[in-house]
Amino acid sequence: MEYDGTSVIRKILGGKANLVELNVDGPAGHIEGLSLRLYNPDSRQWSLNFASIAGGVLTPPVYGEFKEGRGEFYGSDTLGSRAILVRFVITRLESDSTRFEQSFSDDGGKTWK
Repeated sequence: MEYDGTSVIRKILGGKANLVELNVDGPAGHIEGLSLRLYNPDSRQWSLNFASIAGGVLTPPVYGEFKEGRGEFYGSDTLGSRAILVRFVITRLESDSTRFEQSFSDDGGKTWK
């Protein structure tokens, strides 16, 4: 599914964290959410923590890093009673345009949907 919309990103704590306001529309409807992204200087990785306004609860974070304009982040979650992996990818397209991709795997990362 594809969604179109905006993300407003604000640096906080001297750039070691940021807040993201997400406002998008797509096939499953309207999504508004907030993401808190925190940088860990020891691991040199970011944690991405997201909450949808509809649910009002933080989802389990994904962890990863940026390399050459692309960020890849992975984490664990559940779908119903099944354990799943989550992959979140951020790719910068232009100075003011970014693509976000989210995929899920229930077979340990062999396949992604």
